[in-house]
Amino acid sequence: MNFDFDTPRRRAFMATLGEKGWLGITWPKEWGGQEGDGVYEYLLNEALAGRGGPQIGKGVGIIGKTILAHGSEKMKREFLPKILRNEVEFAVGYSEPDAGSDAASMKLKATRDGDGWRLNGQKTWTTSAHFAEWYWVGARTDPDAPKHHGITLFLVPLDHPGITINGIWTMGDERTNDVFFDDVFVHDDYVVGELNHGFQYISEALDLERFTMFTFSPIEQRLDVLCEYVRTATTDDEPLKDDPIVRQRIARLVTEAEVARVLGLRVVAQSMKGGAPPTTESSEYKLFATELSKRLADASMDIGAPGSQLRVKTKEAPMEGRSESTYRYTVIDTIGGGASEIQKNIIARRKLGLPKNF
Repeated sequence: MNFDFDTPRRRAFMATLGEKGWLGITWPKEWGGQEGDGVYEYLLNEALAGRGGPQIGKGVGIIGKTILAHGSEKMKREFLPKILRNEVEFAVGYSEPDAGSDAASMKLKATRDGDGWRLNGQKTWTTSAHFAEWYWVGARTDPDAPKHHGITLFLVPLDHPGITINGIWTMGDERTNDVFFDDVFVHDDYVVGELNHGFQYISEALDLERFTMFTFSPIEQRLDVLCEYVRTATTDDEPLKDDPIVRQRIARLVTEAEVARVLGLRVVAQSMKGGAPPTTESSEYKLFATELSKRLADASMDIGAPGSQLRVKTKEAPMEGRSESTYRYTVIDTIGGGASEIQKNIIARRKLGLPKNF
């Protein structure tokens, strides 16, 4: 069963999973969860992604888990039931024109105003802003603090009259957005956790995003499509599967796919231990899996020859025209959730004890 992201059928299906407690498998029972092990959430997320369904990472895994850990009781009562019933969509706002993958450099200004804050500035690369109801956004509440401090997380309704959303179309045919704040008031009730601790919460959330938003199932599916094409295709009347260079390339991709699978399971294992979050493990998985996706897309274009450049999906094109769109889209995955360079920096500093490279 496949699901279109915005259809009522998809929303109803996800709401049914919430009623069964599956969306909040690792959540406390008092908030509709099952207090289960993270491996079951991993299996559910992979199964959903494998069927073309929505991933649970943003609402349930990223925002929901951060609210559970740091949100007020009022915030929990307002948002957690809606998340499990799939009644609310969120957009995430960290990146800015001068703060892409370096979230600590954000400059969106939050100024104290009575019992709340006034937000002024700009965010960019906010993929869900044009259909989401709430904005999970970081802003600088203490401009004099070091850049990794003085940042606070807010929840802001996206229908606020002071918010303007302008679309940006990516090379992968996906819409993302610039979001402009003009004197947007946010009440203290919608401050997430403690003031000036936002970067800590963002870092925790990114550890989840790098794993839950880049599932392994789509990589495996694209590899299966390529392997099936190689099994049956010919070139110059010779079976493609007998070409030694093609065979070598396929063997390498299959091996690397198993490495990605194991790296993903390492994140699950680390998350089940408790204590420190799987920071470096998540970065290792995200880096390897998204760069593997690019290598797989490159191979599909090369092996499919000129016909793989056809943009229209048709049975006459190699792999029914999937290679071309995959080739464009996989580049985006290496940027979202922190670019590959950021992941290398995290691994180098936090795991290998090396100095940062930029």
